[in-house]
Amino acid sequence: MSQNEQRRAPLANGMPMLGLGTWQNEDADQCAESVRTALETGYRHVDTAQAYGNEEAVGRGIAEADVDREDVFLATKVWIDSLGSEAVRRTTEESLERLGVDAVDLLYVHWPAGDYDAAETLPAFRELVDDGLVERVGVSNFEPRHLDEARDVLGADPFANQVEMHPLLPQAELREYAEGRDLELVAYSPLARGDVFDVPEIRDVAEKHGVSEAQVSLAWVREKGVTAIPKATGEAHIADNFASLDVDLDDEDVAKIDGVERRDRQVDPDFAPWN
Repeated sequence: MSQNEQRRAPLANGMPMLGLGTWQNEDADQCAESVRTALETGYRHVDTAQAYGNEEAVGRGIAEADVDREDVFLATKVWIDSLGSEAVRRTTEESLERLGVDAVDLLYVHWPAGDYDAAETLPAFRELVDDGLVERVGVSNFEPRHLDEARDVLGADPFANQVEMHPLLPQAELREYAEGRDLELVAYSPLARGDVFDVPEIRDVAEKHGVSEAQVSLAWVREKGVTAIPKATGEAHIADNFASLDVDLDDEDVAKIDGVERRDRQVDPDFAPWN
């Protein structure tokens, strides 16, 4: 067993706090290979979505990896045009078929937009949990007001809220909201789609530890108690991101990154709830 295979990400209520993101990983063979490589490197959390168009490739990568399915935390998301109650069930069943699994560990509402109606959408998600097709209900790109509404409908907090988060978009309000609640935060685009490599403060911390800027950024996200799901396709990047688990930032490092003044949101569609 390799050193990577022995290492494991810490868990947040059973969810590994480092996962493989697959957004824009649209080449089927490349996607399947990146998932297989990540799992055999030591990742145990894979994130996809109906809108990514790669669920079948993700499922193939999981099946081809020398890792048991029950050891993999698998998440997908329902797109905004399928959030009516009947469409939620139909498209989720289609997702499971494409993924080649009986159930997913986490199913997200991708955005509070389109056909989303909390009173109709969320009970349909809860029924999927009751029927054993989904282990946990999640939401994505939700603001505090949407989280309050979801809690009222579900009678409990969703398991997780997946949002863009990185040193250039630290999401202080959402992190404060999650504190003391049964709500995990999951950070997509945790490397700001590569922009973290151009931040002097992050570069300085990376040089201090002799690691990459990506590893520093992922370690910073973890220091905030947030799960990161960076996208990576090549073996080198997959391994580099995974090595962030060995990076321990001290208080001075965290404060330096917290002091970055630059702000930059990478994902900002017209239907985003903050617009």
